[in-house]
Amino acid sequence: MPTHAEQRLIAYTPEQLFDLVADVGKYPQFLPWCVRAVVKSQTEQELVADLTVGFGPFRETFTSRVSLERPSRIRVRYEKGPFRYLNNVWTFTPDPRGCLVDFFVDFEFRSRLLQNAIGVVFNEGVRLMVSAFIKRARDSYGPSPTAPTRPKAVRPS
Repeated sequence: MPTHAEQRLIAYTPEQLFDLVADVGKYPQFLPWCVRAVVKSQTEQELVADLTVGFGPFRETFTSRVSLERPSRIRVRYEKGPFRYLNNVWTFTPDPRGCLVDFFVDFEFRSRLLQNAIGVVFNEGVRLMVSAFIKRARDSYGPSPTAPTRPKAVRPS
């Protein structure tokens, strides 16, 4: 039952980060171990997607239902696949310096083999995943709009 909770201050708006996390179909472009993503249905408030993750010799596909509470929260509920359960929540809170992002994930595989394999790399894997989202924000939105700017050097005349 790997569980991970993390809070990060990220210098983008809650709306930008919400949109990035909600764009599940693009996950294979930047998320480590996400090799396939198919959005099966989508409305303003919810989407259903199949994700295929691969690490080492393992490749597993699962279906999840994602509640979109724009722009403050994204909740992922597991529907079908290799897990006993999967809970994942992203919370986006405005901050004068950008957005306070709370990330929580808790899951258990049905297979002891998979559970033991992921247990070895779980914490590092989650950190890599969160870092991949931050890098994706920079790649998508450019330099942070709320990051402090450096004063320009002025040449004496």
